[in-house]
Amino acid sequence: YFDLPMPQGYVRRVTIHKLHIEEDAGKTRNVNGQRYIDFNRCGVPLIEMVTGPDLRSADEAAQYLIRLRQLLRWLGISEADMEKAHLRCDANVSIRPKGSTILNPKTEIKNVNSIDAVRNAIQNEIERQIREVEAGRRVEAWTLDWDDETQTLRKMRSKETEADYRYFREPDLLPVRLDDAWKERILADFPELPLARRARFVDQYGLPEYDAEILTAERKLSDYFENAVRAYGGDPKKISNWMMNDVLRLINERGLDPAAMRLTPAYLAEIQGLVDAGTINLTTAKALLVKVEESGSSPSAIVEAEGLAKVSDDSAIRAVAQEVLAENPREVDSYRKGKTTLMGWFVGQVMRKMRGKADPNVARQVLEDLLKE
Repeated sequence: YFDLPMPQGYVRRVTIHKLHIEEDAGKTRNVNGQRYIDFNRCGVPLIEMVTGPDLRSADEAAQYLIRLRQLLRWLGISEADMEKAHLRCDANVSIRPKGSTILNPKTEIKNVNSIDAVRNAIQNEIERQIREVEAGRRVEAWTLDWDDETQTLRKMRSKETEADYRYFREPDLLPVRLDDAWKERILADFPELPLARRARFVDQYGLPEYDAEILTAERKLSDYFENAVRAYGGDPKKISNWMMNDVLRLINERGLDPAAMRLTPAYLAEIQGLVDAGTINLTTAKALLVKVEESGSSPSAIVEAEGLAKVSDDSAIRAVAQEVLAENPREVDSYRKGKTTLMGWFVGQVMRKMRGKADPNVARQVLEDLLKE
């Protein structure tokens, strides 16, 4: 079974009723009103997993698929990309009156090729079945086809029974009996699973649940974060902030593999160390991330080679600040008449002239002194 934590804060237990080996029978696609049949994957071995009737909404079904996909990727079983047919889903939908334990006849939805499509198709079918029941009609056990272009369902056929399938068990396959010792040997080699790691990131590193959720979405990203935290040795939230914003943006924009980045976890830790030491400011640090990824050189080497160290020399900053004030007499007059919000603009002009290397706190203090004169 799966213990499925939901965004609303509750857990839904999903049982696995059957799990068996099949061969892919291909798929159909609707494009511009035309029906196409794709036979490219015919005969490819696949595992079909049938869950119990445990999910209660379209959102729960989508969340279940998200967790299943995460687990398949985490264990290196599959890329689990639904649009590439690595992961497929047929959804059975049945409704019942509130408080009842008896389900109405179910329908099966086929040809849903993304998690969003699964969510939308199920929600549409729930609403259709409710309309049928409220109109006094019986829900028929149909197989339905989902058209993602028009966001509509259409009847493919009446639902077959096992007899219609000509189903019978393969008599030459012997039963396989798996004991607990075999199961324990398999589990002993399992890595820490994503939900367990997410909980540990919250407890051990004090991360917000949102951060922990994002950082454990993919195993390589999770490993990168933890290696960076170990290399840094300081507040894990500082590393998390880099990961959640700049590092993830770099990964997504450039299609990078976290495990193969030139910006290694050790280099990310080194950049935060340079910020902590006051060697560089945050603006320089953000630019340094890209420079390290592009060159593969260490952050310290780039800072030294390009002269990126933060300038805290009062006289150097004062000279630039005087230039800024001399070039902008109108803004100086406005500031002295009470528009103190211009201070941030003045600091920005000094930072721009000094290519982001000035200590912004020193720059602010120098500007305040000059504007009082």
